[in-house]
Amino acid sequence: MSPIIEIKELTKRFKTRVAVNNISFNIEGGEIFGLVGPNGAGKTTTMRMLVTLLKPDHGEILVGGFSVGKKPNEVRRQIGFMPDSFGLYGDMTVQEYLDFFGACYKIHPHQRAHLITDLLDLVDLGHRRDDMVDTLSTGLKQRLGLARVLIHDPNILVLDEPASGLDPRARVEIRELLLEVARLGKTILFSSHILADVGELCSRVGIIEDGKLVAIGTLQQLSEHVMPHRQIHIGLLSRRDEAQVMLQSMTGVSEVRAVENGKVALEVDFIGDDETIHQLLAKLLEQGFPVIHFSEEAKNLEEVFMRTTKGIVS
Repeated sequence: MSPIIEIKELTKRFKTRVAVNNISFNIEGGEIFGLVGPNGAGKTTTMRMLVTLLKPDHGEILVGGFSVGKKPNEVRRQIGFMPDSFGLYGDMTVQEYLDFFGACYKIHPHQRAHLITDLLDLVDLGHRRDDMVDTLSTGLKQRLGLARVLIHDPNILVLDEPASGLDPRARVEIRELLLEVARLGKTILFSSHILADVGELCSRVGIIEDGKLVAIGTLQQLSEHVMPHRQIHIGLLSRRDEAQVMLQSMTGVSEVRAVENGKVALEVDFIGDDETIHQLLAKLLEQGFPVIHFSEEAKNLEEVFMRTTKGIVS
C-alpha cells in the first residue's frame, strides 16, 4: 500500500535561515504520526508547506498521490488543518460557527444541519451548541476547532500543537478524542511539545532539529537506536555484593551497579531479549538470592528526545 503522504527532499529558506533542510519521510494511511522537536526546529514550517500555505524552495510533497505544488485544491480537499493559534469568531454561537465553515465548503444547508449535530456529538459539545464561542474554555475551543477541521470530512488531519495551553484534564480529553477520530479511519499528523502525549498516541514519531529530520520510527525503534541496552532494577533482602558478581559474569550483561538508596538494590545494563531477562531472574532464584523486586525500566519518548537532539536553535 502506497503512503498517503510523501515528503521528498523538502527545503524551505527564509532569507539566510534554512528552516527546513532536505527532509524526507512518508506517512501511511490510518497512522497517528507525531512530529516533535525544539522551538524553531521546523515543525510548523513543514506542516504549512504540507497544507499548501507555504511553497517549498525545493522538494516535493504528495498527498493521496496529488502534488501540493501542482494540485493544491485536490490536496486541500483531503486535509483538515488546525494551526497552533487560529481565530475563533467569538460573536457567533457554536452552531453558527460550524455552519459558517460548512457554507465555506459549499455543503448544502440541509446536509450541514445533520453534519453539525454529528460533529458536536463527536466532540461532546452538543449541549453548548447555542452558547457564544467566547464563553467556551480553552479546552472546549480546541474541541470546537477539531469539529471545524472535520466539517468537510477530510482523510487527513494536520494539527499543530492541539494540546497547547490545556490543563491536564483537557489534555486527556483531547487525547481520547484524537484516538476516537483515528478509529474513524482518519490519518493524523500532529506536533506537540508534550512528549508524553506523543508517546502514548503515535504509531510513529519523527524528531526534527535545526530543520533536519534526525530520527524517525516507532518508540521502540527509536529507543533501541539511541539506548541499545536494557536496564533491570533488582531489589534484594541481602547478599547484594554476591549477586552483583554473579550477574556481571552473565552473557550480555555490560554493567551491574549497586544502588545506594537505603535499600539493597542493583541496576543491570544488558543487551538481550525477553528470554535473557527470564534467565537473569531464574539464575538469581536458582542461587537462592532473596529477590523482592525485579522490573525493567520503561523507555519513554522524553529520554529518547534528549539523547537524540543537541539543543540546537537556528
